[in-house]
Amino acid sequence: MNEKIISQICLKCFAEEPEEIERCAVGQANYVYIVECAKSKYIFRCSTQKGAYDNTIYWLRKLESIEIAVPKVIKNGNFEKYEYLILSYFEGKDIGLVYSELKDEDKRAIAKEIVHIQNKVAELELEDIEEDWSWCSFIKYMLERSRERITQNGYFDVEKIEQLEKEMLKLEEYFENVKPVAYLDDISSKNLLIHNGRISGIIDIDWMGTGDKLTFAALTNVALLNMEYDTDYVKYILEELQVNEAQKKAFLFYSLMYCVDFMGERGMQFMDKTIEVNEQVVDRLNGIYELLWDKWSMEMSVL
Repeated sequence: MNEKIISQICLKCFAEEPEEIERCAVGQANYVYIVECAKSKYIFRCSTQKGAYDNTIYWLRKLESIEIAVPKVIKNGNFEKYEYLILSYFEGKDIGLVYSELKDEDKRAIAKEIVHIQNKVAELELEDIEEDWSWCSFIKYMLERSRERITQNGYFDVEKIEQLEKEMLKLEEYFENVKPVAYLDDISSKNLLIHNGRISGIIDIDWMGTGDKLTFAALTNVALLNMEYDTDYVKYILEELQVNEAQKKAFLFYSLMYCVDFMGERGMQFMDKTIEVNEQVVDRLNGIYELLWDKWSMEMSVL
């Protein structure tokens, strides 16, 4: 994939060549570009996978119908071996890129808005839910995927997975009672765009989470810790969600689950990108796990 192909797609769709093309750092399964033409900016997403954007288009239109700020679908089609999707452009940067610039009042306001958005998404009617759908199955899948990746990559101790599998049993009743409710599951330090201290849009929606929306808060928690930022924003999310004692425990478990998920990704290659791994990264993630484990142990000791 290169800029020449993007230019050719632009000519095909808009009968003009782009003035500027910028490859985005995001996108593990797609090539993503910001394309500036004479009068407009667009996001171009390209993939070699057949039907890569069927779900994306479906969910973007669903979310647009309930007035969630998501990109509009401008055009989609095929060019050579690629499927492409052209979307409207939002001003703003991923929250992780501007987090250090946010004031405390900004973090509170963003937390309030994102919980409002998640509550609206939860009202969406989900189709094709399997009869044997189970939140416990999702948790087991996440842990097993981390086990396979950690074993393959060899940078972390796989015993952490065995530890969490045992701890999972302590929340089994909670997990069994989680219903298949829609939520945005991949808005952590990325995919949530911030402009002038407020949410400008939500991007990179290829699927919809189904289950416990607390996981998005836990994923954000681990992402911010990994970036060595404070987690005040997460604290405000939990306040807005008005979590009870059982949910606090679940949130801590999910944070541990995403920590080992981050560990499993280190050193993996997605298309032409390799997830960074070095001694500093390994030490940092091990330290985050120990911090979260101490909080989990303390919380579980209060009966």
